[in-house]
Amino acid sequence: MNHSEALRKKIESGAARLGVLGLGYVGLPVVTAFSAAGFRTLGFDIDERVVRRVRRGDSHIGDVPAQAVAAAVESGLLDATTDFGRLREMDAVIICVPTPLGKTGDPDVSHILDALGHIRDGLRPGQLIILESTTWPGTTRELLQPELEQRGLTAGEEFFLAFSPERVDPGNPTYTFTNTAKVVGGLTASCRELAAALYERVIDEVVSVSSPEVAELTKLLENTFRAVNIGLVNEMAVIADRLGIDIGEAVEAAATKPFGFMRFTPGPGLGGHCLPIDPQYLAWKMRTLQYRTRFIELAAEVNAEMPRYVVDRVAQALNRHRLPLNGSRVLLLGVAYKPGVGDVRESPALDVIELLRRQGAEVSYHDPFVPRLAPEGLEGGDLESQPLTAELLAASHATVVITDHPQVDYGLVLEKARIIVDTRNGLPKGAAESGEPGGAVLYPLSGPPRDGSAPDLKPVAGVDPGRGEAIPLDKLARRYRMSAGDQP
Repeated sequence: MNHSEALRKKIESGAARLGVLGLGYVGLPVVTAFSAAGFRTLGFDIDERVVRRVRRGDSHIGDVPAQAVAAAVESGLLDATTDFGRLREMDAVIICVPTPLGKTGDPDVSHILDALGHIRDGLRPGQLIILESTTWPGTTRELLQPELEQRGLTAGEEFFLAFSPERVDPGNPTYTFTNTAKVVGGLTASCRELAAALYERVIDEVVSVSSPEVAELTKLLENTFRAVNIGLVNEMAVIADRLGIDIGEAVEAAATKPFGFMRFTPGPGLGGHCLPIDPQYLAWKMRTLQYRTRFIELAAEVNAEMPRYVVDRVAQALNRHRLPLNGSRVLLLGVAYKPGVGDVRESPALDVIELLRRQGAEVSYHDPFVPRLAPEGLEGGDLESQPLTAELLAASHATVVITDHPQVDYGLVLEKARIIVDTRNGLPKGAAESGEPGGAVLYPLSGPPRDGSAPDLKPVAGVDPGRGEAIPLDKLARRYRMSAGDQP
């Protein structure tokens, strides 16, 4: 019996021992799911606090119930350790470590390299190694294979190597690790088949592709698609504001078309572990091949400018009420990068806070998921979440919705706040059951305030080719002698 057949039998019988490197938002759902399916699973992490929490049946990840971890630990199927020497005991190892960008914007694969060092030291014939961490196309073949083959074993024959991108969506109660289709690409046919067989034990649908490069590009395509389209709708928000139009209303109307349109919503910028970062992996890879990824770069530029646009929007709203931004008290509702989670990685709220502080605003925030905001390098010092009270809202000159957590009492916000800037264009919907608007003036992400008053600027319809200035619609009409009977 060869190594492939022996490992397949272990997987199919449930006797295979599984190790997972990294017990964060990707790794903890993996170990929990495989333990629930009857596999003996061992989680590896460098953080002793994380290991202790898992071993006592606790969860540090919001999407993984503590009861699920406790049940797995009590059954004897789940354990955790900081002893990477135990990797040699595993039949299959899944790598779930972070892959951030470095300070220069280049991929930082130091965590992958550390994981490979531990695996290589204990690599033995018959093991299956799977990378789930997001990376550029070619990483599995160009980085993992030669690094592991230093042990003297041949990939595809003596050990097996595959890539299967993580598809975790934090805060999503509908799509989880087990019911989200899993893409698998192996270095060889045997590698692909063994990886697929392992995931089929816990995943509803496994999609096998021809190579690890296809699987690696699949992940980047998914998130680049989202980042580029969010960049487009964010630019449309800026355009709509120049035209005096509420972009939220336009998006909702466009979404009624049952074909040829996909709904993306604008906001204060991109955040999280994927969208601001993953497309840059592809852009970096293509720069090494002398190709410029123009869509990716442009979308990143537009999305990165949104926090500044939001601060300008706040300043305009205050100015409309004869209040300067300098010295005004600005309350942010939500600082996490998305609703329902406490993750502030790459959150646009961090940039908004720094920009507001630089212009002299006194900033406070309320977020039911983030009790303390203390990211490295935050200008002006750390912040703590304030209780959302009528007194806090009334004392704030402007209240800015950055993250539309459903747990926030938006009825109270509408009733007690003075000026509201809603960067998510969802406040009235969220407040419908809680109460009616009070004296607050509500400014959407673009266009006039929703108090019925006219926009500050006239809509524009063209650019003066001589000056490069916007031409008001009435002036443009006179210039071309347009009449009611003219054809467009």
